[in-house]
Amino acid sequence: MIIAGTENKSFNFSSAVLHNVRNPGREHKMKRLLTVVLLTVCAAAPEDLTGKMFSFPQETKTDHVKLITPREEFKAITVCLRSFTDLSRNHGLFSLATPAFANAFLIFKKSASDQIEMNIRNKGISFFGQEYKLNTWQSVCTSWDGANGLVQVWIDGKPSARRYCSDGTITGHALIMLGQEQDSHGGGFDPQQTFVGMTTDVHMWDFVLSPCEIQRFVDDLNFSPGNVINWRALEYQIVGKIILENKQGACSCLIKKKVSNMFGQSCQA
Repeated sequence: MIIAGTENKSFNFSSAVLHNVRNPGREHKMKRLLTVVLLTVCAAAPEDLTGKMFSFPQETKTDHVKLITPREEFKAITVCLRSFTDLSRNHGLFSLATPAFANAFLIFKKSASDQIEMNIRNKGISFFGQEYKLNTWQSVCTSWDGANGLVQVWIDGKPSARRYCSDGTITGHALIMLGQEQDSHGGGFDPQQTFVGMTTDVHMWDFVLSPCEIQRFVDDLNFSPGNVINWRALEYQIVGKIILENKQGACSCLIKKKVSNMFGQSCQA
């Protein structure tokens, strides 16, 4: 993206500077420096998506949203998001792949109404007894601690038991996607596992969030945004027919939660 008027101004500036540089070697270095500066100016800035959602309107083997992060090492992860769907089949909610692990960190909804599957470093573990409702906004949070391998899932603030999956570290170029489940690093999509619905408020941390912080996210209170993926400062790329639009249907529910919280005991970390 080039801001109106930037291109000509940058060209005139670079021409003027290079005109005054007589040393060929120095001229080459100046060209490289100017290229870096111009690329930095033209780079897309993080975007605040507060009040927005991604709509995934169709089942495909291509369409997805890529969430961008420079991080390449994770010793722990917490992911929280809100989703809305009518799917009763298998579908992925959040897919992080590296060259070594196609399912480095995967939140996967199974066709069984009460089953969530987590995949960590290509190893899977299933959680049962979680009420995953159709056609309503739900908060989904999951955490993994690489030091002990324990994983936990929360649906609308209801926690699962903590279960062992895989310990260790996730390293390598991380590709994070919404809408598709990666069976290879950046690909291997199965249309029968495509997410169809709406997703919003996606956050990712490189540590295990406390239960109280997770409850703050569920209630949309003053929680600390993700330090890896932050919905309020998101770098992303849309591939295919996915629509970024105003969030629907969640306002009245969140207002009720906030009002009820005012009359109860506040949650302290």
